[in-house]
Amino acid sequence: MSFRCATCDEIHEGLPDIGWDRPDPCYAIPEGEGEGEGDQRINLTSDTCIIDNEDFFIRGVLEIPINGQQASLGLGVWVSQKRENFYKYLENFDSADIGPFFGWLSNSIGYYLEDTYCLKTMAHFRGCNDRPTIELEPTNHSLAIDQREGISLEKAWEIVHSLIGSKITEGLSE
Repeated sequence: MSFRCATCDEIHEGLPDIGWDRPDPCYAIPEGEGEGEGDQRINLTSDTCIIDNEDFFIRGVLEIPINGQQASLGLGVWVSQKRENFYKYLENFDSADIGPFFGWLSNSIGYYLEDTYCLKTMAHFRGCNDRPTIELEPTNHSLAIDQREGISLEKAWEIVHSLIGSKITEGLSE
């Protein structure tokens, strides 16, 4: 399968990473009150989001290992952060010497029957302009089990196909 990367606009072969362009709470902001000239409710970049100067989010990569492969399926998700940790991250964006920081997963991943929104996470910072890796708390949730135990290549493709067309962007750039 080939796909056009939303980040670099190039055609790539193989399994794409999938990413959400914003945390789910952004969708609760009524149209016309979100982003825009003179409107400060949502301050959104490709890596950070602030809503109403009260809710803080960072974008990271939740990696699901693919059994028998050296690759993983990357899900570009958003996690909430305490104000202090959010600003510490901004001040040390290119450093692996901070964290990990606790956060709540802030995207619903529609493939999973059990809601993924508000699963407990840890954001591990990598530096080198790489987005943090997002580790789920080791629970019995299907997504946490997939991250811990890995999935088949067939299941990875099933997840990708189920998510394309949702509130996501293809071709996540780390």
